[in-house]
Amino acid sequence: MVNTRYNGVRPVAHVNAPAEESAARGRGRGRESPHLQKESLESSSLLECLRSLQDKANSTLREMEKRISRKDRTAYASLINLHANLQNKDEVFRIWKEMKSIFRKVNDTEYSCIILSLLKLDEFGEAMNMYTEWEAVSVTKDTRIANLILAAYIYKNEMEKTVDFHNRMMQKGISPSYTTWELLMRGYLKQKEMDEVLKFFKKTVMSVSKWDSDAKMVREMLHVIEEQGDIQVAEELLFTLRHAKYVNTEIYNALLRTYVNAGKMLMIVAERMKKDNVKMDEETQKLIGITSKMTVTKVPNGVA
Repeated sequence: MVNTRYNGVRPVAHVNAPAEESAARGRGRGRESPHLQKESLESSSLLECLRSLQDKANSTLREMEKRISRKDRTAYASLINLHANLQNKDEVFRIWKEMKSIFRKVNDTEYSCIILSLLKLDEFGEAMNMYTEWEAVSVTKDTRIANLILAAYIYKNEMEKTVDFHNRMMQKGISPSYTTWELLMRGYLKQKEMDEVLKFFKKTVMSVSKWDSDAKMVREMLHVIEEQGDIQVAEELLFTLRHAKYVNTEIYNALLRTYVNAGKMLMIVAERMKKDNVKMDEETQKLIGITSKMTVTKVPNGVA
């Protein structure tokens, strides 16, 4: 999934907190202990080191900017990105404004850069303004740029706004991509809304000719389904995974555990596994034994 702060550098001022707390504790006792004095000195040294590094980085960026020529257009986007990593918000806006004054049109790559940089700075409102500006002038309707905002909403756990924004994308003629469907699926997975997860997982798989399996993601889905004991969703997920040519013993065992949690007996499991060319292991045998004592249920229609 895409992180709205991404790998932005945190303001160095926060590093001073341990030193200040150590000093306060020492003053409260009238005199600092050697241990607290050492902690305070180490924290202060770390702070000075970080300040020095950031000062050097800023100095380097100023030198880089002096060497930029108008022919080297990509350098402006690089500077914006680097300043965002250093949390230099004012510099990000300044260079963006300068770049727009030099070049008549801003391209998709540059809009992507400024939107991503503003998200790193936790300036979601400004990022949204830039997106709206891009949306008004873009002829490409590049889904990758829209996905940046979609990912930011999902990161903020604002699924209602995520859905609204996705609808806006569709209305503006921006075609969803594999990443779009995957983002929506992951957003609903965080909310444990498995019907929606399954819907968008199907779209994810169907959007490519060959699905590049993601074992971790499949485990996450199976874990939630297993917790909920929803055999219908579990069977539908297995059906989708089968079409994606990704079925194994681990998946069947998760399916069986879901049946156990639902208090139901899974019929003809051995035959189904054989048909899928999946071997049983010790856990499979144990789970079949447990479910054999439970209420018999039919496999949901259309998913066997």
